[in-house]
Amino acid sequence: MFSEELLFDPLRLRVYVTLALYVIAPVVIIAIFRRKQWMQRCGTVIAAYAVGLLLALTGVTHFTPDSMEEMLFQDWHRWIMNLSIPLAIPLMLFNCDFKLWTKALPKTILALLAGLVAVIGAVLSGYYLLKSLHIPAFEKISALMTGMYTGGTMNFNALGAALNVDNSLMAVVLAFEMLITVLFLFFVLGGGFRLIRRLLPYTDETTPKMRRQFKQFVPPVQDVEDYDNMFSRENFWGMLAGLGLSVLFLLAGAGVSYLCWKTGLIPPDMENPERPVMNELIIIMVITTLSIGASFFRGIRELPKTFELGMFFILIFSVSLSSLFDWHSVQASTWSIGLFIVWVLVAALLLQLLFCRLMKVSGDLYTISVTALFCSPPFVPPVVGAMGNKKVLISGIVIGLIGYAIGTYLGVGVAWLLGAL
Repeated sequence: MFSEELLFDPLRLRVYVTLALYVIAPVVIIAIFRRKQWMQRCGTVIAAYAVGLLLALTGVTHFTPDSMEEMLFQDWHRWIMNLSIPLAIPLMLFNCDFKLWTKALPKTILALLAGLVAVIGAVLSGYYLLKSLHIPAFEKISALMTGMYTGGTMNFNALGAALNVDNSLMAVVLAFEMLITVLFLFFVLGGGFRLIRRLLPYTDETTPKMRRQFKQFVPPVQDVEDYDNMFSRENFWGMLAGLGLSVLFLLAGAGVSYLCWKTGLIPPDMENPERPVMNELIIIMVITTLSIGASFFRGIRELPKTFELGMFFILIFSVSLSSLFDWHSVQASTWSIGLFIVWVLVAALLLQLLFCRLMKVSGDLYTISVTALFCSPPFVPPVVGAMGNKKVLISGIVIGLIGYAIGTYLGVGVAWLLGAL
């Protein structure tokens, strides 16, 4: 039956071919990365985002609205997005030395506080500067952006429901936010972190020792992503053990989330109260906690090629995410909202940069903190891979998780302050 559907339904076949590209593209990128210096300078993650954008702009990932093919594609795409990051986080954390991170805990806290203050300051200043543009529901949009840039889309959606924001307005805000934030990500992944290292030439226990002159030490990316001999006999079974452990941690996170839903700690889905609710925050917290604990065991910390396998899942995530980009949704939107979001992003970046300069926070820690706050924890591993400094991975994820936890509260506070409540 399955083969008949593939043979006689070309649209369904196109869905599966498109999904297969999400796996094939990372394999090709890694193969080129191993052989070509230009790809090593570019980085695997930026290449994955570029491939995804190419798929989106050429219409490969866009199907007829409300068709069976679109629903099938969205279902599979949701599974790919929901599984790739939870599997990648443990694999990339296994090799981390948590003792080094605890030495940098004070700087991590400073970077987090600087980021939170910068986002709130940028939102409030943008509100009062652009108030004359008569942006619809401006107070609520300000609250949405506070939650978005301190906790990601989860808090964005929570605030939208709490403030009763119109769905079409939320779609407009989200479209602009994705476009502007993706440009920021391309800047960082394309080498912008090197400029930040020059602006913040400080060192701590989690970053490579860098010269204070303008010529900064840049860790060779191939030293971080070494895909050679991944499937050799001496590496394969250890790598497979790491993947199995990641799956167990994912199941544990899903189990804890299920128990929280079953006991009423997580509110039910109003449209389908009987369907278990999988809370992303709880799942990632459980996975991260278990992974950090596992990294204390030398045998797990020395499992071969787990970081590279984690990066493979990150590349799948990167291609699939950027492939959803839709330029038409931005063209039809109100450009004044885009102007506000540009202000918030740029002002928050500059304010946090100033605070980190005063507090002597390193460039890599600043970069990973703004990534975690603006984009949420799933985007931390790709930036870590691009920077070639996996020692800041734990700091980034912790900052992002704290942002998850408090972003909604900060958004509600801004809404109350501006009179939206």
